[in-house]
Order: sequence, then structure tokens, then C-alpha cells
Amino acid sequence: MKNNRFISGILILTLLFLSSAINVFAQETEISKISSILEVQQYDRAIHIMAMLLIGFGFLMVFIKKYGRSALTATFLLVSISIPLYFLIHTSGLFGEAKSEIEELILAEFSAASLLIAAGAVLGRLKMFQYIILGLFFVPFYMLNEWIIIENGFGIIKDGFADTGGSIVIHAYGALFGLAVALSMTTEKELEEPIEADATSDRYSILGSMVLWVFWPSFCSALVPVEAIPHTVVNVFLALCGSTLITYILSFTIRGKINIADIANAALAGGVAIGSTCDFASHPTAILIGILAGAISTIGFAVVQRKQQKLIKSVDTCGVTNLHGLPGLMGGFAAIFVVSGLNVSSQISGIFITIISALILGFFTGKVIKLFGHRKEAYIDAEEFMDAD
Repeated sequence: MKNNRFISGILILTLLFLSSAINVFAQETEISKISSILEVQQYDRAIHIMAMLLIGFGFLMVFIKKYGRSALTATFLLVSISIPLYFLIHTSGLFGEAKSEIEELILAEFSAASLLIAAGAVLGRLKMFQYIILGLFFVPFYMLNEWIIIENGFGIIKDGFADTGGSIVIHAYGALFGLAVALSMTTEKELEEPIEADATSDRYSILGSMVLWVFWPSFCSALVPVEAIPHTVVNVFLALCGSTLITYILSFTIRGKINIADIANAALAGGVAIGSTCDFASHPTAILIGILAGAISTIGFAVVQRKQQKLIKSVDTCGVTNLHGLPGLMGGFAAIFVVSGLNVSSQISGIFITIISALILGFFTGKVIKLFGHRKEAYIDAEEFMDAD
């Protein structure tokens, strides 16, 4: 009788153990499935971002009539130098712990986007190999700022920083860095050189802008939690709609007729500004942020840019100050009012660290690039490309 009870007890314990083991295995399998699904989704968004980098940015920057070959080639080179360089530095553990491979790729793409923004400020005025030099300096400096602001490097930003879609760390940093490069190496001749566009170059530029517009939600939602993706995507599109509508209204009002360069650029300002709050803002707030960013950007292109050039004696070729710089800063400050529980001093500190870092390191980078000489003539393919008129 005792033996039967003993055997029954052993069987019950065995069944309980097996049941527990099966549950653990099932949970691990479920977690593995969720992780795999997330990685597949991140892969999809990584491909969207790559389309933004090469097709979107590439064609947006072909607005200069005789510089199309150079703009597209520079885009190829800048993306190709930034992604492996980011991987090399980040996987070494120099700026924080390494992430999963697909997350590393997305973070590297973010650095490439910021680099392309910086390059837009001096587009047409660098020799082709100087774009590579720009990338070699920019990526480590960008990563340093990213580590300080997002990863609490040096323990400065202890209470978090709201910048999900990179309004500050990606857009404002790239724009201010590029502006500082331009400040350190713009010549008197370049100040007087006209930047010419024509109907064909403008059409390609609008094509690039539309590619960026379509894929911008993937950029902002690339690393957000799965449950936050739908809200983030809708917010980004609403912000872009707001900036596009106000760009048309103000371009027509200020200039008397619609300026296609305003539409190609300022229409994207909503995507820039919503980045810091894309996963927190309500839908009406997202629209409002888009409208404000579009207004700031359009006024910048239509009114401020010429005065800015005379004041600082420097050329911002693509107007990145107006598309990425000012809307990016606006988005970062908007987070103070939108993100509940945000530490205001940490947010402001992060913004000012980014501004100072970008200007100082950008100016230094420009001085180094200047050592390698200047183009004989700006905004012309023929200086470096075969069969170019």
C-alpha cells in the first residue's frame, strides 16, 4: 500500500514538473516568436529608412540644375561611409553597449540621415572626396552627442530625454553641424555664386520630398515598442499634413505665387518637429506641431534665408537651418509641454549640449576639410564628372 502511495506521489510530482517545463518552454517559444516578429518589423522599417536616405534625400538634393550627378553620388558615398563606420565604433563598445544587429543598422541609418542633413549645408561646394572626410569626422562626433544625450554618457542627462524620432539628436544636430562647417569654409566667391534650378531639377526634388513624406512614419517608429507604432505612424502623417498645408498657404501669401522649393522642403518640417513627441502627442497636438513647424520653415525659406546669408556671410545650400534646424529645435522644446512627467531641466540641458556640440565640432571639421582645398567652381558636375556639361 505504501509503495503504491509512493509511486503515485512520484507520478504526481513528475506530471507537475513536466507541466511546469512545458509552460516555461511555451512562454520562451512565445517570447521568441514575438522577438522574431519585432525584428522582421524592424527590418521592414530599416528598408524604408534606406529608401529615404538614397532616394528621398538623394533626389531632394538634385534641385541644383548642373549638380545632379554630384548630389546623387555624394549621397551614395555619405551613406556608404556612415553605416559601416557607425557599426565599427558602436560594436566596439566605445559609446555604450552593442544592440541587436537590426537595431544597430537602424541607429547607423539615423547617423547617415544626420550626416546627409549636415552635407546639405555645404552641398555643391565640396570636392567629392571631401564628402567622405566630412563623414569620417561627423559620425564619431554624432555618436558622442547621441551617447551623452540618449545613453546618459558622463551622467549629464540623468532623468531621460524625449526625442523618439530624433528632432534634436538627428535633425537639429545635423543642421547646426553643417551650418558650422559652412561658416568655417565659405568663400567670397561662393557668396556671390547663384544656385540655379530648372523645371527638371525641381521635379526630381519634389519626387525626393514625396519619398521622404511617405516613409517618414517608419523613421520615427523604427525603434518604438510594438504597441506604440500605430499611434506614432498616425501622428507623423498628421504632422506632415499640417506642415504641407501651411507651407502652401504661406508660400503663396508671402511670395505672391507658389514657390516649388518651399513645397519640396518646408512641407517636410512637420516630420522633423514631431520626432521628439511622435509617440506621446495627441492627434490634434501633432497637427498643431506640424502647422507651427511648417510656418517656421516656410518663413525661413521665403524671408530669413537671404538675410541669414548676409548676416553670417555663409551659404546654406539646401536651407537645412530652415528645414531641420529650427523645426527640430521647436520639436525638442515642444516635448516640455507634451510629454507628461518629463524632466524639464534634462530636456533643456540636452538641447543646449546638442547645439554647442554641433557648432563647435562642426566648425572644427570645416577647418580640417578646408585644408584639402576648394572647388574651382561651385555647383557644377563638369569639374569632376565625365560627359557633364
